[in-house]
Amino acid sequence: MIGSGGREHALLWKLAQDGRISKLYAVPGNGGTRHLAEAIAAPVHRLDELHRAVIGAKPDLVVVGPEVPLEAGIADRLRRDNIPCFGPTAAAAKIETSKVFGKQLMARHGVPTAEFKIFESSSDVGNFVNSVPYENGWVIKADGLAAGKGAFVCSSVSEVLQHAHELMVDSALGKAGQRIVLERRLMGREASALFWCDGEHFVPLPAAQDYKRAADNDAGPNTGGMGSFCPAPQLTAKIHERVAKEIIHPVLNALADEGAPFCGILYAGLMLTDDGPQVIEFNCRFGDPETQVILPAWNGNMLDTMFACVNGTLSSNNTLTAASQCAVCVVLAAEGYPGSHPKGIPLIMVPDYADYVTFHAGTSYVDGKLISNGGRVLNAVGMGSDLSAARAHAYELAKRLSVPGLFYRKDIALIPEHVCE
Repeated sequence: MIGSGGREHALLWKLAQDGRISKLYAVPGNGGTRHLAEAIAAPVHRLDELHRAVIGAKPDLVVVGPEVPLEAGIADRLRRDNIPCFGPTAAAAKIETSKVFGKQLMARHGVPTAEFKIFESSSDVGNFVNSVPYENGWVIKADGLAAGKGAFVCSSVSEVLQHAHELMVDSALGKAGQRIVLERRLMGREASALFWCDGEHFVPLPAAQDYKRAADNDAGPNTGGMGSFCPAPQLTAKIHERVAKEIIHPVLNALADEGAPFCGILYAGLMLTDDGPQVIEFNCRFGDPETQVILPAWNGNMLDTMFACVNGTLSSNNTLTAASQCAVCVVLAAEGYPGSHPKGIPLIMVPDYADYVTFHAGTSYVDGKLISNGGRVLNAVGMGSDLSAARAHAYELAKRLSVPGLFYRKDIALIPEHVCE
C-alpha cells in the first residue's frame, strides 16, 4: 500500500479482513497502519526511491493511494517490472493531474461539465470576467495537483482577480497554478461517485458526499476534506445509471482511444443540477475522506475486485450495489489547518468497536508515543443501520479522540439534503 493517510489506513483495514493475504506492507504508512502492515520507509514523491522500496518487498499486488506517485509514473514502472499495480498509468492519471486535460477531454467527448475557459495570464482573466458577467459566480482551478486546495469558489469579480493573482503572479501553489481553468459555478447537490475500472469495463461503488470547507455551515477555506457520509441518498440508482451512461462510459472509451486505458478507481465529483449530473472534477484514485465511509458501507471483496481490474477481467455490471450499512466520517484536524498548523500534538488511542473505527491520517510514533504529523490527523468513522445512528457513533468517537490542539466540524451528515458548493 503506497501512501500515509486515512484513505490508505482504510484500504489496509479492508484488505486485512481477507484471510488469504499473508503479509501487508505500508509505504510509508502512519501511526495507525503499523498495527496492520509492516512499514517501509520511502518518500512517495521521489519516484526512484519509491520504486526501489516497492520492488524490494516482492509484492503480489501494489495499491497506489495518492495521486502524486501516479502522476510520476509508479504504475508504469511496476507494470514494466511485471508487478501487478492497482492504479492508472501517468497518461491515464492526467484525468486528475491536469485540470486542463480533464476539461478538454470532456469537451471533446460531450461529457456534461461546467462551461470553462483556460488562462495563462492573470490580466486575461480580469479582462474576461469583467466583460462576461455571471450572476452565480465562478470557480478557479489550478491546472496541476494542489492536495485538494487548488479550487476557489468566487462570488465576485474581485475574488476571481484575487485568486488568479495569487496563483499566477504570487505562485501560491507553485507550478500547479501557473495555468488555470475558470469555469462557471454549478449550482445543485454534490456527490462523489467512484467506479472500479479495468480499462474497458466498470462497476460502481456506493456514492458518498464529502465536506470540503474547514468550518461548520460550509464556512472557511477549502480543505482536503473535513468529513463524509455514505451512501449519499441524492445519487439515486436512476441518476447513477445516467452517470454511468453519460459520463463514465464515454470517458473510459476516450482514454482508451487515446492510448491511455484507465485501470483503477475513477472518481467523479458531481454536481446534481436541474439539467442533470455534471462533472466538477475527476480523481484518478480513491477519495479521501470518502474511502473511509465507502469501504465500511460496501460488503464486496476488495482483493478479488482489484485483481479483476488489473487483469482486465472485471465483469461488465453497471448496476449499483446497495450499501450494506451507513457510515459517517468526522475528520479531526490540527488547529490552523488548512493553513499553518502545529505538529507533535500528543494523541490518545480509543479501541475500535463494532459501531466505530479510527483511521489515522497524519500520525506517527516517536519514542513510543502517538503524536500528530499532519493537518488532518484522525478520522472518526461511525457505522449504523441508518445515517442517524452512524452519525451518532462517529461523533461519540470524535469526542473521545479529541484533545487540545485538534478541531472538527459539528455538522457532518447532519442534514443529508444539505447543498454543497
